[in-house]
Amino acid sequence: MKNFFTVSQTAKIVGITAETLRHYDRIDLVKPCRIDEWTGYRYYSPQEIVILNTIKALRCMGLTLSEIKQLLAYDDFNKIIAAFKQAEKCADEKIAELNYAKEKIRRARKFYENELSDAMQENTFIQYYHQRVILLSDKMEKPTLDNLWNYHRHFYAQLSDSQRGEFSFEDLAGIYERNGQSRLFAVCKRFVNTEGVRVLPQGKYLCADCTEETRERVIDMLLEKAKKEYNIIPEYTIRLIVLSGILQWNYQIQLYISE
Repeated sequence: MKNFFTVSQTAKIVGITAETLRHYDRIDLVKPCRIDEWTGYRYYSPQEIVILNTIKALRCMGLTLSEIKQLLAYDDFNKIIAAFKQAEKCADEKIAELNYAKEKIRRARKFYENELSDAMQENTFIQYYHQRVILLSDKMEKPTLDNLWNYHRHFYAQLSDSQRGEFSFEDLAGIYERNGQSRLFAVCKRFVNTEGVRVLPQGKYLCADCTEETRERVIDMLLEKAKKEYNIIPEYTIRLIVLSGILQWNYQIQLYISE
């Protein structure tokens, strides 16, 4: 029929589902302008299509179907205009909020893209170290804001009264990982042999810098490099903590490869 559209045609024109049209009909929001008495087919005119497009726009602005139904029932143009102005205001606020969220997401995406790019282009290097002696923590497995603030106190606390005077520490900490177990460590200036003391031999270490986010990828990369290029499978890994700010830190990964 000219200037009349079936349910499926109308749904396609407006960009909604046929079931949505039927629902609007059931709740008396938008009813078809005519129903064929023989076939029962429902038909919509251009006027209903205008109303349906308006409803679709109002739904995007956050209005409920009951609010839209009340708005469409107004016979006072001033009330209709006021309602549309309010809907426009809500739409503007929603657009501003989405733009703000989009910018936050964009910045976060760029951060992770840069992190991924850095991880793919990690620079490894060989560093020679003299023998170092470390004391492993009996409890702490990784750095936190609390334990890095005054970590020396923790290491002195795990020593016996007679041992405390025999130890002093550099202002340097890290993580010693072996057989899947990690322990925070402090680097000793003075020490006596006791539980938790480990000696890191002098020699060449395969190293790379990383962040907390890239740590696992960098360690895997270094282990693979040590195996392929030096034919070595390190027994342990060292993660030296490098403070990058008052409340932030990065790491230098170190793998012992030779004397």
